[in-house]
Amino acid sequence: MQSLLKLSRGIDALNTWIGKNLAWLIVVAVLVSSVNATVRKVFDESSNSWLELQWVLFSIVFLLCAPWTLLSNEHIRIDIVNSFWPKKVRDTIDVIGHAFFLIPLAIVMIVTGVPFFLRSYEINEQSGNAGGLPQWPAKSLIMIGFTLLLIQGISELIKRIAVMRGVIPDPHETQPSSLESEVSNLVDVMKKD
Repeated sequence: MQSLLKLSRGIDALNTWIGKNLAWLIVVAVLVSSVNATVRKVFDESSNSWLELQWVLFSIVFLLCAPWTLLSNEHIRIDIVNSFWPKKVRDTIDVIGHAFFLIPLAIVMIVTGVPFFLRSYEINEQSGNAGGLPQWPAKSLIMIGFTLLLIQGISELIKRIAVMRGVIPDPHETQPSSLESEVSNLVDVMKKD
């Protein structure tokens, strides 16, 4: 079990590094969007490549930061219902969810995403819009994103089984919720002012 936990820590470190570094692309996407809208309104000029760049930047953040979201336990779940169940039931639901839903879905997306990307790359697929961007780099994000999500799902499964066996403490027990973190940050900022 210790070697699996070591693997899990490596996966967590990789996805944390990717998530923290790529999350900043949201700022770039906002800047591109703002400049593109300003140029379009002020100078009556526009380019499909700038519009498509916004989509690609958002896709990078959405697909490549999803594993970091899973690691941080910030993914969507029905917390209201989930909080009524005992911890053992919640842990069992997580194991079943990861093993029978998340991991198989990620595998299907990788298996179908690779040929989708390869066909696009082989023909150097370009945008259907005049002046648009090549399509194959954006299509590669599907296989890359789901590969990262697959390995993060495996990491989460390893940790959840280790928690259930009492090998490690639950990493999410001591972690404050995102709402608690935001409120705490706001209070700190207000105190500084």
